[in-house]
Amino acid sequence: MRSDSRLPFFQKVYYRRRLNYPATTVFRIAVKPLGDTKLTSTNDFILTTSGLTKSFGGLIAVNDVSIDVERGSIKAIIGPNGSGKTTLFNLITGALSPTSGKVYFEGQDITRTSMHQRARKGISRSYQITNIFPHQTTFENIRLAVQGCSGAGVNFFGMLKDAGSFNHFHERVIEIATIVGLDPARLYVPAALIPHAEQRKLEIAMALATEPRLLLLDEPAAGMSIEEIPEVIDAILRVKDSYGDDLTLLVVEHKMDIVMRLSEEIIALAEGKMIAKGTPDEIREDERVLTAYLGDTNDKLA
Repeated sequence: MRSDSRLPFFQKVYYRRRLNYPATTVFRIAVKPLGDTKLTSTNDFILTTSGLTKSFGGLIAVNDVSIDVERGSIKAIIGPNGSGKTTLFNLITGALSPTSGKVYFEGQDITRTSMHQRARKGISRSYQITNIFPHQTTFENIRLAVQGCSGAGVNFFGMLKDAGSFNHFHERVIEIATIVGLDPARLYVPAALIPHAEQRKLEIAMALATEPRLLLLDEPAAGMSIEEIPEVIDAILRVKDSYGDDLTLLVVEHKMDIVMRLSEEIIALAEGKMIAKGTPDEIREDERVLTAYLGDTNDKLA
């Protein structure tokens, strides 16, 4: 077929069309290659929100929040009670639909996708209130999460159809439990009977079992004593060290000592708006953040 010299930089695509035209009719479509053209979403960001807003009647819980979360980073979202932190998490995970704005995950618009669709794409979350099966053992809690993610079938009696799958699940449970630092002596104890810090680590382990690329931790130290807090910090750091850039962490936490120790960058919210972002040192000295937390600027954050 004769080439078209007038389009030297175009790729020619040919196809046959059977409706309304003779079968022998051939059409020519010129498609310009991408070349070095840059896409609007960059691979540097695993998560982006654009103008995200959520209203409940006359209350604007999240107001025009735009953030970028770099792949492989640890970011924290802080703010006083009622600042919109949990609502923002709910918008990211799909628990709530925004009034306006967009959510992008790995460059794809997921604004109108459901929670379970986002989970399949690689977004997982822990909650303020521990979300475990209290009467199952620690091991069984993690195994159920691993099995649920794998889609492995069971027979009429609830037993795995494939014995090989059982062995794989067992190895995976032990691997995840080791990563988060769960006490091996408590793996076969009902989850309701293990200490609160262990329950928090268990919940992180269950979230990891879904093989996320973005893990959202909603107040991971909630309800912990001063003595228990180092355990959850250690667990989060162990997770990050183990997964490296394959896992991105976004943390909401009220305890500023945890935020300052964990985060590479901090996003501060107040009354639903983003008021500041920066490194821990920058946020510690930011007058807007101090005012939001303390009402004046006479003291410094921890």
